Amino acid sequence: MRVVLTEAEIAAARRGANTLRCLAMDAVQKANSGHPGMPMGAADYAWMLWRHYLRFNPQDPAWPGRDRFVLSAGHGSMLLYSLLHLFGFGLEMEELQRFRQLGSRTPGHPEYWLPPGVETTTGPLGQGLSNAVGMALAQEMLAARFNRPGFPLWDYRVFVIASDGDMMEGVASEAASLAGHLRLANLVCLYDNNKITIEGPTDLAFSEEVPARFAAYGWETLEIDGHDYGEIAGALEHACTRRERPLLISCRTHIAYGSPGAMDTAEAHGAPLGQEEVCATKEALHCCVDKHFFVPEEVRQDCAERVAALTSAYAEWQAQAEAYRAEHPELWAQWEQMWTGEMPADLEARLLAAVPSGSNATRQFSGAILQAAAEAVPWLVGGSADLAPSNNTLLKAYPSVAPGSFAGRNLHFGVREHGMGGILNGLVESGFRAYGGTFEVFSDYMRPSIRLAAMSHLPVIYVFTHDSIFLGEDGPTHQPIEQHLALRAIPNLYVIRPADGPETALAWAVALERREGPTALLLTRQKVPEIDRAKYAPAQGLRQGGYILRAAEKPDVVIIASGSEVALALEVAEVLAAEGEQVQVTSMPCWELLEEQPEEYRHRVCGYGCRWRVAIEAGVTLGWERYVGEDGLIIGLDRFGASAPYTALAQHFGFTASQVVERIKQWMGDTGRREERAAG
Repeated sequence: MRVVLTEAEIAAARRGANTLRCLAMDAVQKANSGHPGMPMGAADYAWMLWRHYLRFNPQDPAWPGRDRFVLSAGHGSMLLYSLLHLFGFGLEMEELQRFRQLGSRTPGHPEYWLPPGVETTTGPLGQGLSNAVGMALAQEMLAARFNRPGFPLWDYRVFVIASDGDMMEGVASEAASLAGHLRLANLVCLYDNNKITIEGPTDLAFSEEVPARFAAYGWETLEIDGHDYGEIAGALEHACTRRERPLLISCRTHIAYGSPGAMDTAEAHGAPLGQEEVCATKEALHCCVDKHFFVPEEVRQDCAERVAALTSAYAEWQAQAEAYRAEHPELWAQWEQMWTGEMPADLEARLLAAVPSGSNATRQFSGAILQAAAEAVPWLVGGSADLAPSNNTLLKAYPSVAPGSFAGRNLHFGVREHGMGGILNGLVESGFRAYGGTFEVFSDYMRPSIRLAAMSHLPVIYVFTHDSIFLGEDGPTHQPIEQHLALRAIPNLYVIRPADGPETALAWAVALERREGPTALLLTRQKVPEIDRAKYAPAQGLRQGGYILRAAEKPDVVIIASGSEVALALEVAEVLAAEGEQVQVTSMPCWELLEEQPEEYRHRVCGYGCRWRVAIEAGVTLGWERYVGEDGLIIGLDRFGASAPYTALAQHFGFTASQVVERIKQWMGDTGRREERAAG
């Protein structure tokens, strides 16, 4: 399909696209770092999209009715920065000139809302496309919840530019497969098919027919010349019509388009062209050779005209929103609560009241608590990577999201952990509070998405069950050993490993109330003993990350534990206390929260004045020396597990009360003798 354009329209489009090319070349050249080739190749269709089809308001970048634009090919960040500058998003020319410099608003790869208009953090390839799937799913779910006859307020479209590299990454395939299954007709992927990667032509390692693959996923596909404005316009016209499936537009482009010496070369992907080639390219494009960071007045006028034309759509949406607010006040109030992330004042009490009595697995406590959370927070949605019965993540009172049916709250991600992680980020960026579940050991599959959620301050919730060797017979392939520490190594991620039902309720409360980053809940498969909260401290101490569960006036021994090992620590403490030792037990479910507490509190909770300090956790020992000292005793597991019932594994690996008591007593005796020898 093709739209016939006038010579004047083609000239204006070429002028705008060439301005994007020149800004990208100049910024990369000045920084002596960056990726000029992709922005130069994609400039034609990117300009056409922004100039004629994308809905936005630079004066209100977070306008809920805007179309979403995602640059999954984040290495081409200068394309996005140039568009934001030209269309008035407050990104000054000085910031383009400071590309990739410390403290600038133009980092090497786009970062969420830095500057406003950057919808998501991209750069690790495939992530942007998976985020866009989450955004498109969110739009359908918002429409099902809030749109009413005469009020199609939530009807935005999601456009994403993806590169050859995006198409090679597995996360993009996982997300695209689910998008096709769900028939997300509001999603448009512009595939920048330039056939070049860093090492050379894509056919070194990539020979598949991408449109055919996406057609097999259930997408509609088009193939166009990405430099032919008539074909671009035709494809975008179709993209903006009502369709029944997501749309892939394969845009055949040339990397570093217009450059006499660099076009279609791998070198143009990730290195400056050189000043001589920049000048030669500007001359070939009929641009001002002797001017850098130059924007023709005609281009500025074109952009201003587009922004002015969009003001009527924005005003119409606002008027419609006011009328909606008057006619549907309860729905509007729910929408505002969702958009601001406001939580019920009695959330903690409601979650604690949902905790079943007696002994149970923390995953089962979590499942019961989640039902109360769903009732308290109507915009809480989520699911599992095909493990809902094991993760206990199903919201029992609500239907599932399915193709063409988006009013539900249960999401079925299939066996797609990484795709789930990327989609969750897009859902949260769209206002939902979203969770995703899998076994903790498979958090490795989704680590890049978790890392980006933490970097972007997105309050995603991860439900990671089967949190230790005590999951039992499935064996070492499924038993997390290093995963606790690996997750704790991610900055701005809360990792919470609750010990019982009340701690699990508090963990959910913390995760739901948190707005500045994600939270991972590590939950057991096996039952944990009930902790007598009348005898020991209340679970509210979880909010400080660690707290004294069993106090001692002047402790001789301090035992610190997390999760299922807390009950073990209490049992050990009672044995030692019966032998005359003063024993303090500290429950430490969340290192990150503890580190936010005052120094005096941390010292008291960790017993820093005590000679004998012990840590117990079924996982690698690395890291616990922070809390027990280099001379402390760490009872953990620095090897992979085994396949057996969990009671046999506890005995085999030394996690019974009698074994731990003996280790502590032997360690205290050995340490005392070493100190005596040193003193003598």
